[in-house]
Amino acid sequence: MCMGITVLIPESLIKKAKEKGIAIEDLIIELLTSKLGLDPKEEAELHLELAKRYLREGEGLIDRDPIQASEKLYKVAEECVKAVAKLLRVEDVVKRVRERGRWVLKDLEYVAMISKSKLGESFYIGWDMACFLHVWGFHEAKLDPDSIRSRLPYIKRMVSSVEKLLCGSKA
Repeated sequence: MCMGITVLIPESLIKKAKEKGIAIEDLIIELLTSKLGLDPKEEAELHLELAKRYLREGEGLIDRDPIQASEKLYKVAEECVKAVAKLLRVEDVVKRVRERGRWVLKDLEYVAMISKSKLGESFYIGWDMACFLHVWGFHEAKLDPDSIRSRLPYIKRMVSSVEKLLCGSKA
């Protein structure tokens, strides 16, 4: 279950993070998981928990706020890919993310692409659908609720794929 807390961060730090393209939430999660010494399965479970939260939020926003729904549904896919990176132990990517302090699209795309051999084509298709939502639904604000809803099953399958992978993984 995701809990929310408020953390006061000086505005100058937030500004510098944004200039470098760093998402504060992602950085905090990466730092905490690293400091707590969580194993890859525990880290993947955290990403899955976030994915499920974003899925609930995104589904609830489709008719009211398609732009924000598109962003939330993209975040579902992003968290699923991060979980898969931990579970499949894609160490080169995980190492770069830790050094950089953030995920970049190139890393997410690489993990989604190589995961096809373990999770099947549908995982990668879900990732592609989510990227479409991110660009055309969120950044360009060109999608209506039906266009977003039509991509939802693919993103839900990504969550199911991660759940199945988690059930079969060892710490």
